[in-house]
Amino acid sequence: MATCGVRRIKLGSQGLEVSAQGLGCMGLSSFYGAPKPETEAIALIHHAIHSGVTFLDTSDIYGPETNEVLLGKALKDGLREKVELATKFGISYAEGKREIKGDPAYVRAACEASLKRLDVACIDLYYQHRIDTRVPIEITMGELKKLVEEGKIKYIGLSEACASTIRRAHAVHPITAVQLEWSLWTRDVEEEIIPTCRYSDFILLSWCNIYQSCNFIFSFILQGTWDWYCCLQSSRTRFLRSWTQAC
Repeated sequence: MATCGVRRIKLGSQGLEVSAQGLGCMGLSSFYGAPKPETEAIALIHHAIHSGVTFLDTSDIYGPETNEVLLGKALKDGLREKVELATKFGISYAEGKREIKGDPAYVRAACEASLKRLDVACIDLYYQHRIDTRVPIEITMGELKKLVEEGKIKYIGLSEACASTIRRAHAVHPITAVQLEWSLWTRDVEEEIIPTCRYSDFILLSWCNIYQSCNFIFSFILQGTWDWYCCLQSSRTRFLRSWTQAC
């Protein structure tokens, strides 16, 4: 592992150790403007690793798919062994239509495809990116458990899941991390999800810690207005009503 001054922490109780600061790679390929030039993106990833930031986060939907390919290229020449690699599945785009999928066949196919794009033998932390409400979480977790047993993934995570879904999933196989928005703007995870994580001894990894709040503040201050639609669509209600299993 890198020896610079970024401290390291344990995620959950299953043994995964990562840098306390991670690098979310989504913006290198999509969502925040045009994709970054490949050479610049790879140079940034290398700089992060050499600085001690070894916890890298991606998803098959970023790009889509191109972000995983980028990481695969960046982690050549022995760098793969120096990082903790997290990716996600569960959002499918076909003919321009988005679908949330968590059936066993899709889970396995998505994992195999990510392994190929990343050009690795095993994924350290594999998240279900969104919860398929048509498939009981126990079924999805059953397939993920098989992938752990086969050595294709090491640890399992959930993203944008409610507390009851997290508890049911954890009963099938230990959850290592839950990824959710937790910020100045969005605090409702403190009601049930954070206590669930504490009780079950796994970690909540937060995203958009300050972005949504600053988006509101600066829009209001600089423009005298703000985009209600944007902020409402960014709220936790959007996830809990549309993408996660009913509690």
